[in-house]
Parts: sequence; C-alpha cells; structure tokens
Amino acid sequence: MVNPPPQITTVPTDTWIAADWEDFLTFAADPTLVNGRFYYDQGYMGIEMSSLGSSHGRDNTIIPLMIKLVINHLDLYAAINRIPILGWTNTSFRTTGIQEAQPELAYLIGKSLKFPPRNNVPVDLDQMQPPTLVVEIAASPLQDDLDRKQRLYQRLGVKEYWVVNVNASQVIAFSLSTETATVICTSQLSPGLAIVLVEDALKRSQTEDDGAISRWLLANFQI
Repeated sequence: MVNPPPQITTVPTDTWIAADWEDFLTFAADPTLVNGRFYYDQGYMGIEMSSLGSSHGRDNTIIPLMIKLVINHLDLYAAINRIPILGWTNTSFRTTGIQEAQPELAYLIGKSLKFPPRNNVPVDLDQMQPPTLVVEIAASPLQDDLDRKQRLYQRLGVKEYWVVNVNASQVIAFSLSTETATVICTSQLSPGLAIVLVEDALKRSQTEDDGAISRWLLANFQI
C-alpha cells in the first residue's frame, strides 16, 4: 500500500519537525510554498516563509554590496591579489538524503572555484564545494539562526557564518569548523575587516543611499 503524501496545509512553519528525506522533497517541491526557504538536517526539516519587510529587504541589499566591496578590495587588507568569488541569493545547497540549507546569501571564495551546473536544481554538495561564507538575515527570533542553523552549516562545511539581526542592526559572526563555532570580531576571510564596520554600514543604510554607503566603505578600506 502506498502512503499518501503529507498534507501541506498542516505543516508548521518557522519550526523544526521530524521528517524523512522523501517527505522533505515533497514539501520543497510544493508550489504553494514557493516563497518558503527550506532546511533539512539529519531527520528534521524546517520551513521559513520569506520576510517582506523594509528592514529585511534593505539589509538584504546592503550586505551583498558590502561583501562585494570587501572581496574586490581585499588586497587593501593583505598583500595578495583579488580573490575570485561566486555569490548566490536564496539558493539551496544539498547533501542528498542528509542535509539541505537555503541561506539568504552564500559565497564561495577562493582561487580554485568550480562553477556548479547552470540550472534550477539545488547545488549538489556531493559534487561541489560548500559555500565559504553564509549570511542569514533574521528579524526575530534569533535562536534558530544561532543554534540549529549554525550546527547545520558546521556539518555542511561552511567556514564563516554571519547572522544579521535586522531589529538591532547587529551582526553576529562565527568562524566554523565541524567541531566548533567561535564568535569573531574580525572576519577570517577578509583579514582586517571588523564586523563592527558591517554593523555601521547597516545603520547608515537607514538614512543614506547605496552610493553614499559605497563611498564610505571604500574610504574605510583604504587604511
């Protein structure tokens, strides 16, 4: 006897529930949840509905701008050349049957980048490198981003993880290994980049346009 598919209408969002991999795939493919973001970690899944608020959307613009400027001007911090970077927004990264994450922002940084196939399926981490840096932008609450998702990204092999607290214009940054997560005040991927500079950029975004913030950031990079 074939079991019927799970009822989409009964799935709670913004929480983790027990589910097998096949059920997770059913939910992830459901068109009524097209605006959701999907996470799976060792027998549990989480579905988040995208925030549409101004603060969330503004921070989701300033953070990519910040990171692009940082990477493109990394040689101002260290005696090295520019470093290649690939960025994704709301893209799923999958280790089949075990884990999946759909961070709001993800970056692969390094000189030996491998481009994933150009299609609309999750990036296969059995074939590709995991993101080097992941950014989650949270309005509230923060606990899931600082706990469950942090451990998920550790297991995926992410090296640095930023949680942006929209309400406080705060960035909580971690250096990750598979065993540990260490709070950092300076990015390990961009030597010399103080996390407080990212927070200052977020605060400025409330009253300044993107061009003004870019000029301010570039002035601060030239130290």
